[in-house]
Amino acid sequence: MKKLLLSLLIFILVACNSKTYTSFGVEISDQPNHSYNSIYDLAQNGEITNIILEGEITQTCAKKGCWMDVKVSEQDTLMVRFKDYGFFVPKEGVEGLRTVVKGNAKMDTISVEMLRHYAEDAGDSEEEILNIMEPKYVLEFIAEGVLIEQ
Repeated sequence: MKKLLLSLLIFILVACNSKTYTSFGVEISDQPNHSYNSIYDLAQNGEITNIILEGEITQTCAKKGCWMDVKVSEQDTLMVRFKDYGFFVPKEGVEGLRTVVKGNAKMDTISVEMLRHYAEDAGDSEEEILNIMEPKYVLEFIAEGVLIEQ
């Protein structure tokens, strides 16, 4: 009887701690295999593939859900776009949720035109958009799969 109760207790604890995700794109693991800092350093030498990172969603594209910003460390946010626009995430209601993304990363320059486009998608004011005057050199992340915790 004690073994049965102990087994039941363990089952309940595991069930309560299991996380539920909504999946987008290809099926992926929910276990990160890199940190943002390690990827940022490695990407200085070229593209890095098969990366699984986790973070907290801070914003998604309000027009189509074609990108999301993910807080990946105390001071860093990563823009995640989706491979070949093959899938989209919700346009609203996922801010503050944990996400896991799998894909490839490399350093890239984002043009002023594209930065303005992203700012427009994000709902920034016309003044904020016109104040974007210089390109940015950033870590680009293209996801083939995304999990969003429910």
